[in-house]
Amino acid sequence: MANKGPSYGLSRECQLKTSAKFDIKLAKEALAWIEDVTGRTLEPPREDYMDQFDVQAVLKDGQVLCEAMNTIFPNAIKKVNTSKMAFKQRENIELFVKACQQHGMKDVDTFQTDDLYEAKSMYTVVNCIHQLGSIARKSGFDGPTIGVKLSDANVRTFTEEQRAEGAKIISLQMGSNKGASQAGMTAPGTGRHM
Repeated sequence: MANKGPSYGLSRECQLKTSAKFDIKLAKEALAWIEDVTGRTLEPPREDYMDQFDVQAVLKDGQVLCEAMNTIFPNAIKKVNTSKMAFKQRENIELFVKACQQHGMKDVDTFQTDDLYEAKSMYTVVNCIHQLGSIARKSGFDGPTIGVKLSDANVRTFTEEQRAEGAKIISLQMGSNKGASQAGMTAPGTGRHM
C-alpha cells in the first residue's frame, strides 16, 4: 500500500462511505468460490478473514484471479506473472479486468487496479467476482456457481400490421385527464375581469 497520510474532510467521508459498503460475508463467498473453481486453498493472513484488508492480502498479487479466469475461460490470460514485484502484480490485476471485459462484463461491474492493490474499494472487487460467476454460468461453465443468473435475450419481432394496430391504442401509462380541460382557468396572479 502506498504511504499516504490520513484523509480529512470530504475525502475522509468518501473513504468511510466506501469502506461501509464492504460486506465480509459476500467476500467470504467470493473467496470460497475462487477456491472451488481453481482447486487452490487460499490462506488468510490471520486465522480467518476479518476485514477487507485480509481479503486484499489474498488477492493482491492477482495470480489467483487470473487462474480463476483461465479455469472458466481457457487461455483468457496468456501469461500470469508470478513475480512479487509491484508492477507485475498490478499487471496481473489489469489483465484480469481486461479479460472480464472481453468476456462480456460491463465496465460498471469491473474495478480499477488500485481498488484492489491499495484496498481503495474492495467492495467493487467482490462485486466483480460475483459478476464473473454470473457470466461464467451464462457462458456454459459447468463448475461451481456464484452470483445471480443473468437473463437471456427475449427478442420479439412484430409485423408492420401489428405495429400499426399498437399505435391505435391509447396507453393509460401516459395518464388520463378524463376529459378535463383548462378552459376558463386563469394564470396565478392575474385579476378577474368583470
